[in-house]
Amino acid sequence: MTDFSFQNLTPDLILDAIESVGIYPESGLLPLNSYENRVYQFRADDNRRYVAKFYRPERWHSEQIQEEHDFTLALQQAEVPVVSPLRVDGQSLFEHQGYRFCLFPSVGGRQFEMDNLDHLEMLGRYIGRLHSVAMQEEFAHRPAIDTASYLHQPRTDILASDCLPDTLRLAFSTVLDQVINKVEEKFTPFQQIRLHGDCHAGNILWSQEQLMIVDLDDCRRGPAVQDLWMMLSGDRQNQVMQLDTLLSGYEEFAAFDTRELALIEPLRAMRMVHYMGWLAKRWHDPAFPRNFSWFATDKYWEQQILALKEQLAALDEAAISLYP
Repeated sequence: MTDFSFQNLTPDLILDAIESVGIYPESGLLPLNSYENRVYQFRADDNRRYVAKFYRPERWHSEQIQEEHDFTLALQQAEVPVVSPLRVDGQSLFEHQGYRFCLFPSVGGRQFEMDNLDHLEMLGRYIGRLHSVAMQEEFAHRPAIDTASYLHQPRTDILASDCLPDTLRLAFSTVLDQVINKVEEKFTPFQQIRLHGDCHAGNILWSQEQLMIVDLDDCRRGPAVQDLWMMLSGDRQNQVMQLDTLLSGYEEFAAFDTRELALIEPLRAMRMVHYMGWLAKRWHDPAFPRNFSWFATDKYWEQQILALKEQLAALDEAAISLYP
């Protein structure tokens, strides 16, 4: 079995790793909310606050991580408000005793308000600027958002998991396969560009009177609408208003192909299945049973069967449109 664990990542190893690049913590290490990687905030002897991010072993190879860093740095140089890793002697990705890590300046702020239309329009401009930079080059190493990695591999991981109760296995797998088949019919990206990839409200901060985009750990190739649809919420009327607001800012910097609106529900279904597969795949990490104990309950899987049935119906509905 591939070792995805952090069992050897001790506090002493973390401190030694940080000091190996010439930064010396003076405070303790404050764990931040991250399950895929291990992330710690600290204050150094220069009285600045930093964030150290230790990558989960075997998830990405070094070229893929470096490509994430290079993309983020290119965005920063183009004055897109992102938090990019620090460079030390021209290097942003470091390794210590088998663990790869990087350092960021610590950026505080409050969470993005999805119901604030002024903020939503501002975010649209920022994503438009991000995509205008993204379109200038292509990823050579980062994967694409596709049905193999977002549906078929998660299906394998879910059905292999002991967390899925035997009494619900048939009902769950039946509706899951129906969703997968429907998405396969409908997911036909017209263009694939470099993306943030995981652009939800938790990765947008309101800091120093501007929005700040953080955490490009899941950056991939895919349709532009992937970085927009997670900002939509509420009923269809509200979503149309939010979408119109986002795109009014976005199209100041990048053209948007409205045919991609038909990809929103397939992408939503892919995210649902991918999330369940992620939990199943990571269940051997002690942090997951501790923080996601509901994943092993009958109630959770009953809810997912219902959610997948609802999503199957949504996949058959007409795509959201800006025009009546």
